[in-house]
Amino acid sequence: MVKRSSLDPVEEARARVRLRYAKAKPVHPGPGSIGSAAKRLTRKALPTKGATITRLKVEWESIVGEQLARLCRPEKLGASRGGRRLTLRVIPAAAGLVQHQSEMIRQRVSVAAGGDITALKLVQGPLTASNKSTPAPRPHVPLSEAQREALLASAADIDDEKLRAAIVALGEAVLSASTD
Repeated sequence: MVKRSSLDPVEEARARVRLRYAKAKPVHPGPGSIGSAAKRLTRKALPTKGATITRLKVEWESIVGEQLARLCRPEKLGASRGGRRLTLRVIPAAAGLVQHQSEMIRQRVSVAAGGDITALKLVQGPLTASNKSTPAPRPHVPLSEAQREALLASAADIDDEKLRAAIVALGEAVLSASTD
């Protein structure tokens, strides 16, 4: 049974043609990509060019030299009139020396940051741990004969000789580095 519409037949034909070529639009377009959302949210907060504080912290010793790097560290990079201001944390005993060399530090940091550092702010206080700090290596404790025999016995089922040697070497390294 065919049901007829109460519309004008010409109007109904036009509506069918429009529906045939119309593209459906989703009710909700979806979240999109995380990267575009993050970019949209942080666009105003992040600087558009130049160095970030993280990059300055990583390259600090190569920018200002080893002696000054022991006395001061970059802490914050903020806005200033006509450019950006770098806040340095300085050991209190060395504040005078760093203040004396502040123009040279500003110039070097400005070159590394793309030329837009216009001011330095010195804050006295203890320095945080260095970026290069690594845990002290554990002392190498040789394996006892019983541990070595147990390790060799557990790897005896491995047919490939190179793989067995590698597994035994790994086991020795793990067992000798662990502290009981």
